Amino acid sequence: MTVEQQTSSVPARRRTRRDEIIEIAVGLFAARGYHGVSMDDIGSAAGVTGPALYHHFAGKEAMLVAALIPVSEGLLEGGRARVATHPDDARAALESLIDFHVEFALANPAVIALHLHELDRLPEEPRRQIRRLQRLYVEEWVNVLTNLRPELVAGEARVLAHAAFGLMNSTPFLGGEVERERRAALLREATLAALVGP
Repeated sequence: MTVEQQTSSVPARRRTRRDEIIEIAVGLFAARGYHGVSMDDIGSAAGVTGPALYHHFAGKEAMLVAALIPVSEGLLEGGRARVATHPDDARAALESLIDFHVEFALANPAVIALHLHELDRLPEEPRRQIRRLQRLYVEEWVNVLTNLRPELVAGEARVLAHAAFGLMNSTPFLGGEVERERRAALLREATLAALVGP
C-alpha cells in the first residue's frame, strides 16, 4: 500500500497528479530531510517547475500534511476493519492487526521515516490531528491486547503496542538482503511473540 492507496477495506481510488507529487515529495523528504528539500527539488523530480507546484499545494508544509494525515486515517480505518472481522476472537484480531501493519510498513518505508523524523515540523493543528489519529489506532491494539491478556492493564498493553510498532516500523532501516515475503514473515512472528509471549 503506497501513500495514495487505501486500506484493503476501502476501494482504491484513481491516482491523480497531486498523488504522484505527494509520493515524490515523501521520498525526497525521507531521503534528505524536510529542510534539505526545496520546492524546486520536488518540481524537478516531478517534471514540473517549482512554481507550478503551487497550483496543487501552498508549500512544502502543505505537502507534508497531505502525506501524513491520510496515512494516519488509513491506519486507523484499516485497523478498525481488521478488528471488526474478529469480534469474538482476540488472538485472530491481533494476528490480523499485525498482518495489516507489517504490510503497511513494508510498503511505506519512506512514510514511516517521515513520521519518525518530520512530524514535529507540522503546524500545531495538523500535528494534533495526526497525534489524535495515532492514539486512536494504538487504542485498537490496546483493546485487543487486554481482551487477549486480561492480566494486562491498559497502560501495560499500551507499552507493548508501542514496542510492537517500533519492531514493525524498523523497515526503513532494513537492507534488501532478505526477500520481502521472508521479511514479512519474520516481522509477523517477532511481533506476535513480543505481544503474547512464547
